[in-house]
Amino acid sequence: MNVKRLGIYLNDHLLGSTVGLDLAKRTERENRSNPVGQYLATLIPLIEQDRATLLTVMSALDVRVDPLKVGGAWLTEKLSRLKLNGSLLRYSPLSRLVELEGLCVGSHGRVSLWRSLEKVAPKEPRLAKFDFAFLAERADGQLETLQTLRLRATDAAFSDTSVETGEQAPVPTGA
Repeated sequence: MNVKRLGIYLNDHLLGSTVGLDLAKRTERENRSNPVGQYLATLIPLIEQDRATLLTVMSALDVRVDPLKVGGAWLTEKLSRLKLNGSLLRYSPLSRLVELEGLCVGSHGRVSLWRSLEKVAPKEPRLAKFDFAFLAERADGQLETLQTLRLRATDAAFSDTSVETGEQAPVPTGA
């Protein structure tokens, strides 16, 4: 097995894990009063566990953490906050939708990571102690829940009802 390429792959997933964890924490803070925030409050510790497992896998394989990728992950997450969301100073329903889409991408990445490691584990004795099948199934269930929340957020993001007032938005007249 080419441990060098595997190390690059694992560091790429560590980058994604770092971004995803920061995104989950920020999204949870902005949504504490609704089902998105409530779900993320339970999901964040599991994402932290997955990140810790990834670091343990890297350690077991003697793969060094690439500080440039981890630093780049931090910068990427901060820059992602600059996106336009249709509301200059407030959190917007569009923000929630885009953030949930990002969390779905991250969860899909975790499913892929654990499935890939499950496939190579029989060729690498140092990976025998990890239950990658369990981790993949758990991440897949999390992805399903995030997809459900994302679809609900889609309805809110494109609704004609004002989030601030609860009133119908004015319908443009004329063409």
